[in-house]
Amino acid sequence: MNTTMPDSITVKESDEGHRGGSGFKLADGKYGSMTLSFYVLVRYLNQMGIDDSYTNHNGDVISIDRRQDLQFQKSNLYFRGWVADPKIRYTVFVWTSNATLGQGAQIVVAGNLQYKFNKYFELGIGINGLPSVRSILGQWPEWLRSDARPIADEYFRGSFTTGIYAQGQITDNVFYKAMLGNNLSQLGVDAGQLDNKMDTWSGAIWWTTNNFGRIPTYGDYEKHAKPATILGGAYTRSTENRQSQPDTDAPENSQIRLSDGTGIFSLNAFAPNTQVINAKYQMTAINTGVKYNGYSFDAEVFMRWLSDFETTGPIPVTKLFDSGFTLQGSAMLIDKKLQAYGTYSYINGDYGKPWEVTCGVNWFPFKTKFFRINPEVMYESHAPVGYLSYPTQVGSKGVIGMLNVELNY
Repeated sequence: MNTTMPDSITVKESDEGHRGGSGFKLADGKYGSMTLSFYVLVRYLNQMGIDDSYTNHNGDVISIDRRQDLQFQKSNLYFRGWVADPKIRYTVFVWTSNATLGQGAQIVVAGNLQYKFNKYFELGIGINGLPSVRSILGQWPEWLRSDARPIADEYFRGSFTTGIYAQGQITDNVFYKAMLGNNLSQLGVDAGQLDNKMDTWSGAIWWTTNNFGRIPTYGDYEKHAKPATILGGAYTRSTENRQSQPDTDAPENSQIRLSDGTGIFSLNAFAPNTQVINAKYQMTAINTGVKYNGYSFDAEVFMRWLSDFETTGPIPVTKLFDSGFTLQGSAMLIDKKLQAYGTYSYINGDYGKPWEVTCGVNWFPFKTKFFRINPEVMYESHAPVGYLSYPTQVGSKGVIGMLNVELNY
């Protein structure tokens, strides 16, 4: 489970009869409306095919507690609508991560408010995703993988925080989103742990053709009759400190890590008796993709710079640069019913060069996207990311399998 938070963008590409995420209309009156939608995910996860330990760049051997369990991974409720004026819109949600029961942020009650001036400009405030990578542009859960990003996406991205954001379209086929937030990831981080700099900001712009869609979903379930393409880019920067990072097993964990999985704010991460207190994060992502006749191919390249380290004790680096990419491809084997996909992810870092390959199928038994069954097998080579609500663990090397049953109504 590696979900995104709900966004004010809720329109999905239509299925016949019901749009996933559109929910049930509870009220529609003179002074407001309310719609209830929900998302549930059940997951069987088997990590018994990976090694039971790994060695980090310091030579420390770290044990891996391999999991094999069945989780009612997530059960979320979303209340959306308008009040007083149809331009004043709200999203209130109860977001759960059942695999992290006992963690501080495994249940989140939050939301956001938006004012839609017109199709070119919408202003919002509240919990929202930093538009640092394509997978945080409102299309979740319509990913090829069920609630799991490829490891390079997970390693480089920003996450979800409280802030103010603007979004809309520039022309008929060019869209944007920009956000000023508290930090890179606020889930599991209280207000007292945040700094007072307000210098976390992120922006994305993307251009599409032939009805690719404002929300850049993955795969070609709709079977586009003409090639539909996307080209986009994003930039994110933030000054982060050791307190503003989520706990290791916190839901939606997006800690800043070295490429062997070591958190940069961990004690002795770079040298004995040292610790990084503050660091500047900058990240650029460029993505492209095409959909045609039931086939899709998507690519995203990431570049990340870490600098301006404030430390206790001297460390052997003054700045770091990591890069990587993700490739994703899919094919509809049976129209609106069976889709096969594969992904490849690679990270080029000074502390390791991890990679991942996955393959799976999405079975839509009712010929609708809002319900699917998703078996997947992945091979990890020293995964640098992992936490309880994500299918891999830090240091994973070997085969992992999972089976997901997902409903987005």
